[in-house]
Amino acid sequence: MLIIKATLEHLPALVTAFDAYRVFYKKDSDVDAAYHFLEQRLTNKDSVIYIVTENETSIKGFVQLYPLFSSTRMKKLWLLNDLFVMPNYRGQGISKALIEKAKELVIETHSCGIMLETEKSNSIANLLYIATGFSKDSDHNFYSWDV
Repeated sequence: MLIIKATLEHLPALVTAFDAYRVFYKKDSDVDAAYHFLEQRLTNKDSVIYIVTENETSIKGFVQLYPLFSSTRMKKLWLLNDLFVMPNYRGQGISKALIEKAKELVIETHSCGIMLETEKSNSIANLLYIATGFSKDSDHNFYSWDV
């Protein structure tokens, strides 16, 4: 299994996987918008995206992480915002491998950890995160505000 950091040359294949990820989360398919969104992330280095691939034109899965900062720990903290494996590649350990790669990023960047959220109804993801060493935070309330 080859896990590499995505670059602009991977963009066409990454867009296909990213659009499938958005559709999985009940968003309308929008390949053009996905292309421009990912192009900006990669160009501006706003996020780190790791992909699982056998070649430059096919992506089996990806993880996208955004940098945050923890004021109390005075270190960088990574937000694991997106993790997706294409349906025909599920059950092969790709998600676990991508999470391990994300953990390597934390260590390499001297960060304090990774945070993430997933839907309560996503039982597979909830089991995956516990199995890969994440702990469920029951001490804090999380809130959001949307426009």
